[in-house]
Amino acid sequence: MSTDLVGPFPEGVDPDDYDRLRRRVLWSLPTGLFVVGSTAEIDGARRHNLMTANLVVQVATRPKLVAVALETEALTAQLVRAGRCFAVSVLSREDRAVVRRFVKPVTDVILDEEGRPVSMAGEAVKPGASGAPILDRAVGWVDCRLHSADELGSHVLAIGEVVGVGGPPGEDAVEVLRMEDTRMNYGG
Repeated sequence: MSTDLVGPFPEGVDPDDYDRLRRRVLWSLPTGLFVVGSTAEIDGARRHNLMTANLVVQVATRPKLVAVALETEALTAQLVRAGRCFAVSVLSREDRAVVRRFVKPVTDVILDEEGRPVSMAGEAVKPGASGAPILDRAVGWVDCRLHSADELGSHVLAIGEVVGVGGPPGEDAVEVLRMEDTRMNYGG
């Protein structure tokens, strides 16, 4: 039996077989792919990051709340907790290669004369009202002030109140990027 297995396991099942089945089922849950922007002052320096995330969902309508699951030890989780904000960039299905740039902390950040990011990992960005970076290429975005952060073991569920939104002009529907559009998988 693998030492990485996480229970509980139903009585009478082989834990390895059950774990493989559980991962396949959990990977089949439909999710999008988004880029989460964060910013905060840490150790006396202003830091900015963009991170690929697949669990982003609106969780309340009054007030407008959006939740994002972040790995507890990720730089983005640290920045969201410290900066009390985050932004979510929604991408078009054609932008599937972009999310791969943000699976590790961003080190290539270009700032303007006021210290705001204008480019991260070669992608143009703008700060939201919260200060969190938003991809210029986003087909939609939400900017959030942190409402609460629930520690869930491997992840923190950051819940933000929407303080700004943007999207394409008009009411044209855009096919947004989903996990199934890539060869990426996560969770399980």
